[in-house]
This record gives sequence, C-alpha cells and structure tokens, in this order.
Amino acid sequence: MSRAPRPSRAALIASLLAAIREVSGQGVMFSNAVAARLGVNSTDLECLGYLVDGPVTAGRLAEATGLSTGAITGVVDRLERAGFARRERDTADRRKVLVHATQLVAERAGPLYAPMETATIAALEPYGEEQLALLLDFLGRTREAAHVAITAIGVKAPRADDG
Repeated sequence: MSRAPRPSRAALIASLLAAIREVSGQGVMFSNAVAARLGVNSTDLECLGYLVDGPVTAGRLAEATGLSTGAITGVVDRLERAGFARRERDTADRRKVLVHATQLVAERAGPLYAPMETATIAALEPYGEEQLALLLDFLGRTREAAHVAITAIGVKAPRADDG
C-alpha cells in the first residue's frame, strides 16, 4: 500500500493562508455576536479587550488600537454609558486619566467567552509544550504580519507589543 505524497511547501502554505482567513472570519463573527449580546459595537468590544488586563490611559488605548484619540474618547464614553468602563485619575500622576474595565465585564462578557475558551482549550489538548510554544511563536509572527499589512494599505496599525 503506497502512501499519499506529502503536500509541497507551497501547497501547505496555501492551505495555511486559507485556514487563517477562515479562522479570522470566524473570530470577527464571534466578536460581532458578543458585541451584539452586550449592546456595544465591535470596535468598542475590541477596545474593551485592552482594558481587561488592567487600566490604561486613553492615549495608550489609541496607540494600541491605531484609533485616533478623538475616536477613543467616543469609545470610552460609550463603554462608560454601557457600564463596562470607568475613568479614574492616576494616583501616581494626577494629570493622567486611566480607563478601567468594570466588574460588569466579567459578569456579562465572561460567560459569553467561556464556550470559545473551552473549545479552544480542547483543540489545544493534543499538542505538547514544544508544539504550543511553536503555535505561540507563529501567532506572534502573524500578528506582526498583520501590522505590516495594515500599514501597507495606509492605515495606522497597532504594534504587536501593544495591548
């Protein structure tokens, strides 16, 4: 019994590019569904994602997302009205205002993300530590590639180390 020929490098890369587009599209659809359930728009939800790891200044949020400071003001205003964010003076530098995620994020958004997290953990189960490290490296490189692509089409892109 003969084995099927191994796909060429070019065929594997083409398949990976197609899979990345599909996963990216699914991510957008998932994000839109979560945003709709929370009553916010998808841009506001993505910005909220930067707040869950700790407070940031509005300027830092603008840098991380590639949005203008004016656009970020609108984002933070909407997130505050929805109860998902709050502004607070920085105790170390009273000139700065920090934007915090509120407890409502964990209460309302957390359960919506739980099925995705559970499914992703299950999908990662068969991989060993070296393979997981490879996947992390690949995702980091892909994030940087996205930055390059966004910049190439004339849009200010967030840096890979932002967030």
